[in-house]
Amino acid sequence: MPVPPQAASTTAPQVSPPPFNTEECRLSDTIESAVEALVGARPGKVIAVHINYPSRAAQRGRVPAQPSYFLKPASSLALPGEIERPAGTELLAFEGEIALIIGTRARRVSPAEGWNAVAGVTASNDFGVYDLRYADKGSNLRSKGGDGFTPIGPAVLPAREVDPAALRIRTWVNGVLAQDDTTATLFFPFGRLVADLSQLITLEPGDIILTGTPAGASVVRPGDVVEVEVDAPAATRPLTTGRLRTIVIEGTIPLAGYGAEPRVDNLQRTEAWGSAEAAGLAPVAPEFVLTAALKERINSVGTATLSAQLRKRGFNNVSIDGLGSTRPDVRLVGRARTLRYLPNREDLFESHGGGYNAQKRAFDSLGPDDVIVLEARGERGTGTVGDILALRAQVRGAAGIVTDGGVRDLAAVTALSIPTYHAGGHPAVLGRRHVPWDTDLAIACGGAAVQPGDVIVGDADGLLVIPPHLVEDVVASAIEQEREEGFIAEMVAAGHGVDGLYPMNADWKARYRHWQEEKK
Repeated sequence: MPVPPQAASTTAPQVSPPPFNTEECRLSDTIESAVEALVGARPGKVIAVHINYPSRAAQRGRVPAQPSYFLKPASSLALPGEIERPAGTELLAFEGEIALIIGTRARRVSPAEGWNAVAGVTASNDFGVYDLRYADKGSNLRSKGGDGFTPIGPAVLPAREVDPAALRIRTWVNGVLAQDDTTATLFFPFGRLVADLSQLITLEPGDIILTGTPAGASVVRPGDVVEVEVDAPAATRPLTTGRLRTIVIEGTIPLAGYGAEPRVDNLQRTEAWGSAEAAGLAPVAPEFVLTAALKERINSVGTATLSAQLRKRGFNNVSIDGLGSTRPDVRLVGRARTLRYLPNREDLFESHGGGYNAQKRAFDSLGPDDVIVLEARGERGTGTVGDILALRAQVRGAAGIVTDGGVRDLAAVTALSIPTYHAGGHPAVLGRRHVPWDTDLAIACGGAAVQPGDVIVGDADGLLVIPPHLVEDVVASAIEQEREEGFIAEMVAAGHGVDGLYPMNADWKARYRHWQEEKK
């Protein structure tokens, strides 16, 4: 988007930035000579913004009320190439950023005037060694000021040809996208940064402002390749800086003892990596396993009791409703695998319905204790599974089949030992109403949300979906509830009334505890 003509400053007249020598200027030779060729001056100051992207603020857990800054020496600037991780350090982190190159003197300009002082934008990488942050006491001089710690380039986008609120920044590490954000939601737009800095500091041609990094910044190691690109996707013609490519190498000369030496702790590791999990510091919850002992305990209580305990914990929407079972006498306990059908559309069925489609892949991949749960949108006007696939699930050792759609070959499926919960029989083939689309994702079945790995429990009362992290607690409470209800039933059979007994008041609870002791 064209930038409006520069408004006059009330305190210092401004001039338009000098034109670039070419439509797309590529930095070459040295930083000093390249920037001088662009704006008529060599780089003076490098000023960096702490936090400017909402995604980064969410990651760091703090939202700035006003912009804050730190200085980097001009000697930290570099072209694409190599960066040395200082010998003896652990936490070299990248931060892909958009760099503003100041093209005209700015002092006490307004936010509306600030963008007019910018000659161009380019990609930059604000590298830092977290091992030395403690020594900087907030200045970032040692941790971020090392030679080569601010690569920029490889090309500059003319400020007059881009909308500062419609730029995109992306960073790749070893070819994998690590950062992807835009300037649309910055806390502090570029014009405001220039204006704020210019209140006390004269910005001069060649000065560079690093405008903050989005979420995704993390640690890199020797051998890693970091690439940063800034582009303008909405521009009338393709505009990109190209990828700023930096290769990390290991330093060979350790820091001398007459200065601060590297020091890290878990707080610095968490900050550098972006999270405790990424740094390998957060305790990893043990993977939930549906053991034989746990299945036995689940099978010792009814779904009605489990439902009551889930309700006590605020889970009121965990029943798969409206289905009948081919084997109501068989208890179903297993972990969900999911399959989703889309409503039939001829072109989609042609591309996804034939051959080794998602339905066949899902049934072929089942294993012991798996319950294949099918989202058919409650559509009963066709079959969603038939005798061959049901037999395949049984042979694979699966615990059961659940579909809120129809079943073909219902008599044959009913004759199998594997329990199949369904909305009714129907002779039509799958393609009449459904396209098998994707597997192992969150789905809806019978009015309930089901995620892969959820525990599915079914009996004559119906089907429940239990989040894995609740299973142990819910089952333990359900066992105790049924023990209490056994006592209550025994008392009712002996002639006692239910008032005060169901539920038990304090007197009956005392008698229940005595009854328990006698049962031991």
